[in-house]
Amino acid sequence: MEAVPSCFTFKSPQCSNIFTTQTTYSTGSSPESVKGVDVNGDGKPDIIVSNYLSNNVSVLVNAGNGTFLTQKTYLTGSGPACVTAADVNGDGTPDIIITNNLSNDVSVLVNAGNGTFLTQTTYLTGSVPVVVATADVNGDNKPDIIIANSGSNNVGVLLNTGNGTFAAQVTYSTGSGSNPYCVTTADINGDNKPDIIIANSGSNNIGVLLDYC
Repeated sequence: MEAVPSCFTFKSPQCSNIFTTQTTYSTGSSPESVKGVDVNGDGKPDIIVSNYLSNNVSVLVNAGNGTFLTQKTYLTGSGPACVTAADVNGDGTPDIIITNNLSNDVSVLVNAGNGTFLTQTTYLTGSVPVVVATADVNGDNKPDIIIANSGSNNVGVLLNTGNGTFAAQVTYSTGSGSNPYCVTTADINGDNKPDIIIANSGSNNIGVLLDYC
């Protein structure tokens, strides 16, 4: 008789007790967005958190056993809302990208190579940048920045210039009163190019921008 794999151990019919009670770690004030990524190259996911009211980002390094060290904070713009990570300068380490909701810009914090981060570089966005995504939109194998600018009813695209810095945003309208609130990318027409998909909270629809680059 074939042995039952260990993953099929029947603790209960519904497997109700999957997770332990939470362990909490201090952040800055009003943490808004979180990302798990290995920032120091040890093969373990660390935590990155945007702290909206303290205008900084926290990095909590994984101690190696599923617990995390005390946060290290880095200054951002005003009202950091959404955080993501991507290797913007091609050195093999993830850098931090954050939309700053109140200062109408995006921060890029380059990884120093050991899981610590350099002082931010900021780039202007539209009004009330909410969510950020990254994708190589122009086929040069470098991640570009895509931002939903809720207050200016458009999407901003900032092209990577090749060394981890970015050109001024080019904007694409999402419609009057659309208030785009979330953005993502996917190759929706099968041409191997990332297209942009936007959730427009003000106009109750989604927008699709096809990549023709």
